[in-house]
Amino acid sequence: MHGDTITTLLLVVAFVSVTAVVSSGASASSSPLRFHYIYLRNFTTAVDSSPPSSSPRRDGRPTLALLHRDAVFGTTYPSKSHAVAALAARDGARAEYLQQRLAPSFSSTYQPTMTTEVGSEVVSGISEGSGEYFARIGVGSPPTEQYLVVDSGSDVIWVQCLPCTQCYAQADPLFDPAASASFAAVPCGSGVCRTLPGGSSGCGAGEPCRYEVSYGDGSYTEGVLAMETLTFGDSTPVQEVAIGCGHRNRGLFVAAAGLLGLGWGPMSLVGQLGGAAGGAFSYCLASRGADAGAGSLVFGRSDAMPVGAVWVPLLRNAQAPSFYYVGLTGLGVGGERLQLQSNLFDLGEDGGGGVVMDTGTAVTRLPPDAYAALRDAFTDAVGGGLPRAPGMSLFDTCYDLSGYASVRVPTVALYFGADEGTALTLPARNLLVAMDDHGVYCLAFAASASGMSILGNIQQQGIQITVDSATGYVGFGPTTC
Repeated sequence: MHGDTITTLLLVVAFVSVTAVVSSGASASSSPLRFHYIYLRNFTTAVDSSPPSSSPRRDGRPTLALLHRDAVFGTTYPSKSHAVAALAARDGARAEYLQQRLAPSFSSTYQPTMTTEVGSEVVSGISEGSGEYFARIGVGSPPTEQYLVVDSGSDVIWVQCLPCTQCYAQADPLFDPAASASFAAVPCGSGVCRTLPGGSSGCGAGEPCRYEVSYGDGSYTEGVLAMETLTFGDSTPVQEVAIGCGHRNRGLFVAAAGLLGLGWGPMSLVGQLGGAAGGAFSYCLASRGADAGAGSLVFGRSDAMPVGAVWVPLLRNAQAPSFYYVGLTGLGVGGERLQLQSNLFDLGEDGGGGVVMDTGTAVTRLPPDAYAALRDAFTDAVGGGLPRAPGMSLFDTCYDLSGYASVRVPTVALYFGADEGTALTLPARNLLVAMDDHGVYCLAFAASASGMSILGNIQQQGIQITVDSATGYVGFGPTTC
């Protein structure tokens, strides 16, 4: 594989009010940040959602614009409350899938598939259960541009292919392997074929390697494994990437051509890049609001490592090794650490519990006791100064802020060590979700239906996050991106 090119996406995210604060409790001079001031106009101003006519350049590097799912696929809603309801439905499906997938008793038929030192644009959103972010990637020679779901919990790279026995509707034309000069089916019994989790799906000697991936919600893809060329923006094409060419596909990947896996396994993009990328990638998810529409995904150790990041050990779940877990030890509200059961966020030896980072889940899920403590501390710190509003869908802590230009809310911090440890104080924008066009906002956390926790993308937005799978650490950048 070729690792001589790193395509860096430099996508600008404007953040309102405060930046993310990463600190170490060992520093006595740093006092915890207690409150954020949120300017509500930045939550409600409309964004021009039309795709740009060309890919801009910055610092001489190719850049791809990030677009919200509704802009990419033409989805419209009668109102913001309808859009939030759709988000909640997608989020519920994704969280339920993860809770089932990561339960100790889960018996999986999940069989992933694969890719070098590159970067690509990430596009916000798709539909139920399929993830919230997209990459625009050229597949084949000459390249056919396709929108792929970006999934940090999957080890698969695949696209729908002609001839198609069963395919769902997608925004781009189906990929035709017969029209690609670089398409080469992987032989059954080859080393790459044997790398598939569970082995190949029923191929014989002299036949192409067959793969099958099912996602637990009824979605699946089946086809042949192939070596192909992928092109990321204007970069040099990356050759000999193993991808699934799906001839029989079903599920909830509406409008996307397939999936780009960023998981911890050998068949994911990160695993295939291997030494070429130094086992590291960095992403910044686009924030909501007037200046939204930008995000980044960068591969390669030299470009992915933010200066001044604080590093937290990643934990590996032996029962689900594709997923990235973090050692969360506590929560803080208003500069005070909450009194919680000491092992509430522990990853069990049976694979249960723990805190998984997931770009496909929007709202962070916490064990019921942890969520109740967070919610109560947040509402106590807000006090009676802000009028409450009825809960909506999975959101039960809401406020009617229609009469306010700005509000003061307590900070929320994530602790990753004993005692005070290392703390990530979330940016102001990552705490509330606008529920309608009339000024109702809700706390962007929810209770989990199981003992596991999910660090969702709303809480990750605007923070440069670097996953170093080679050393087993995740870094949180010191500023917003």
